[in-house]
Amino acid sequence: MAVIHILDHNTIDQIAAGEVIERPSSIVKELVENSIDAGATSITVEIRDGGISFIRVSDNGCGIEKSEIRKAFMRHATSKIESADDLMHLSSLGFRGEALSSIAAVSRVELITKTKHDMSGIRVQMEGPDETDFEEIGAPDGTTIIVRNLFFNVPVRKKFLRQPATEGGYISDLMEHMTLSNPDISFQFIVNKQVKFSTPGNGNLKQVIYSIYGKEMSESLLEIRAENAFMKLHGYLGKPSVNRATRNYEIYFLNHRFIKSNIISRALEEGYQGYVMQHKYPTCFLFLELMPELVDVNVHPTKMDVRFSDAPAVYDFMVKSVQECLRGKELIPEITLVEEEKVPEEKEPILLPMQHAPAFVKSETINKPFTSKDFSICFDEEDSNVIHESSPISEYGTSSEKDPSCRTDYPDRTVQIDRQEQAEKNDQTDHKNHADLQVSQMDFFEEKMIQKSNRDKVQIIGQIFDTYWLMIYEDKFFMVDQHAAHEKVKYERIMKAVRSNELTTQNIFPPVILSLSGKEMELMKQYSDAFASLGFIWESFGGNEIALRTTPVELFGNSIKDMFLEILDELSGTGITRAQSVNDRIASMACKAAVKGNMKLDAREMEALLDELMTLDNPYFCPHGRPTMIYFTKQEIEKKFKRIV
Repeated sequence: MAVIHILDHNTIDQIAAGEVIERPSSIVKELVENSIDAGATSITVEIRDGGISFIRVSDNGCGIEKSEIRKAFMRHATSKIESADDLMHLSSLGFRGEALSSIAAVSRVELITKTKHDMSGIRVQMEGPDETDFEEIGAPDGTTIIVRNLFFNVPVRKKFLRQPATEGGYISDLMEHMTLSNPDISFQFIVNKQVKFSTPGNGNLKQVIYSIYGKEMSESLLEIRAENAFMKLHGYLGKPSVNRATRNYEIYFLNHRFIKSNIISRALEEGYQGYVMQHKYPTCFLFLELMPELVDVNVHPTKMDVRFSDAPAVYDFMVKSVQECLRGKELIPEITLVEEEKVPEEKEPILLPMQHAPAFVKSETINKPFTSKDFSICFDEEDSNVIHESSPISEYGTSSEKDPSCRTDYPDRTVQIDRQEQAEKNDQTDHKNHADLQVSQMDFFEEKMIQKSNRDKVQIIGQIFDTYWLMIYEDKFFMVDQHAAHEKVKYERIMKAVRSNELTTQNIFPPVILSLSGKEMELMKQYSDAFASLGFIWESFGGNEIALRTTPVELFGNSIKDMFLEILDELSGTGITRAQSVNDRIASMACKAAVKGNMKLDAREMEALLDELMTLDNPYFCPHGRPTMIYFTKQEIEKKFKRIV
């Protein structure tokens, strides 16, 4: 029969550490929270190799008394609470007393600490659960903890860590949240000996947002303040125009603790309903304050999950507060007609062509208007900064009356934006309703109408609803979705060019400047080669800003900035680790460059698109799985008119 064993303390500590220390970011979180609870006004965090080999957290807090240092490394030893009754009135970030013992159980730890009234400090070294050194040294007031070689004694845990860039991204994300939640503390964050950001610690939240997320984000915020008898809300809401494709920028704090809550997220998104498109999410930096007895933070060791004693009241308060804030503001987007000097990101990009260059970028000087298969540009004689672009589908677009190589007659842009948004909504709907169509299309595949040899037999009749084409082939009547068809053509072009290393790129002048979060910056570095192979060449622009200098030709005619941020949102939201997955996602952005529904095309444009569609191996579905066309047989039509029974 099985024998019951009493585990030794070393094994117990390693098991307990598994609950608290999941990865390097867990260590940073625990140590920074301890520094905040110690009353620090200045905190420096330094990491190397994503925190796997080195983490240092230094503060100017109260320090640890010499007689208390060894207690600090014992399990469930804390200065934050004394009994279970204190859990109902928590005001500190930490309270479990597991941080230092758990960290020491799975790494090599060095602690240097000094209180204000002591003449010297104490240095302690721990290797696993064993103390290897304890001595007096000279030290500044406060505490410094250095953690080296995480999981050195638990190799099975270490092999499950991600790449250093990924682990560093988690820490960057954490540090941004920690810094935002404590604007009155000066933070400095150093990665591989480079300062990523530093904040003044003067209590100004907007300055902290500027330091981390850049000028554009800080200027796109609406201040919010609301309160009732039980709770207070303050902070900033992002204007609807700065929405994102994931919830990563929904940042909120409960009693200055960063949390994740379905209740708050749903309330926030309901408050934005009518202001943000479907499948888009708002940005916010919000602080919710409740009496401690109305919330339970002791749900999980990470303390990110909470329970509210009256969740419906919190939900209603959040919805009402957000709605009132948005209703009270003018939210019409501002369009700058005159270029502002020294602000590259607000200038209209001038797109210059490039030769085929998969691994490097080669500039080419343009002195006169020109026409290419994919786009055309000409410079205004009076102002070289003004350009006239062709339609996003210039290879199928109508020509200008003045010059067939240069189109200047834009349609109403508001209408185009509405149409594009509607088309994008349609792309993201559930495809289960297409099951009935696929039955017919199986027979359609056998007919093999879509091939070059049958091109002369296909007759395009016209376009209906400015979205669908009507075609006849032998005894069948077809309807083609122009957006899905063009999207598939764009997608196949990009993928073919990537596979053959013949991707055509173009310079962007002036470059597009992007302010990224720490996690997004790590993604950029991690997938730099994959981005370059797809035509996105960028360089550091200082801090967490990058300058995007080239883009694939096939994505011409779109908001390059919005498109690129959406790509990063998708990557950060899915945890993709394969470069090929990045290729597929970026290539699928052809949807953004494709002709939309509700866009008038003439016969020549439809003929040109059909010609290229018929060269594809699989022209029947767009990259999202929607059918590009459906058909009806002559027999089915005659049955509908009762000509046959």
